[in-house]
Amino acid sequence: MAKKTFKGRPILPGNLEGKALVSKQAFNTTASYFENMFAGNTETAPCTDANNPELFKKDLKGAIICTTQTVGSTMGAGCIMGMNDLGVGAKAFLFSSHIDSIAAAGVIIDDIWNNRRVITIDLLGDEFLESVKTGDPIAIREDGTVEIG
Repeated sequence: MAKKTFKGRPILPGNLEGKALVSKQAFNTTASYFENMFAGNTETAPCTDANNPELFKKDLKGAIICTTQTVGSTMGAGCIMGMNDLGVGAKAFLFSSHIDSIAAAGVIIDDIWNNRRVITIDLLGDEFLESVKTGDPIAIREDGTVEIG
């Protein structure tokens, strides 16, 4: 596969390499982490959002989540921080669209209050989300550059 490069806006910059976990629909933080929030599972983070067939039952622990935005209740920001507290949070969020208030609150507050950085890049564009597939190697750079392949 030929490498493809995209440039987004770094909300919480950082350098990271790993594998993509892709949801072409918005990521519902509360529904996705429901089991972990109430069961206190700290080994894995299986996605419990049955309405998201791309992610349902996939392990979200340490994921580089590629999606449009996050959705759900205002509790979603707390879910992001709670999963990081349990050690099963995502390593990065890569958004094709603008970051939404749920994700912004979760990642920025956790970064400031708890010194836990979830690398977050937004405005990567629709072509990014059309190009990336689950399992693709991803390289994220401090300046908001994301390379697939």
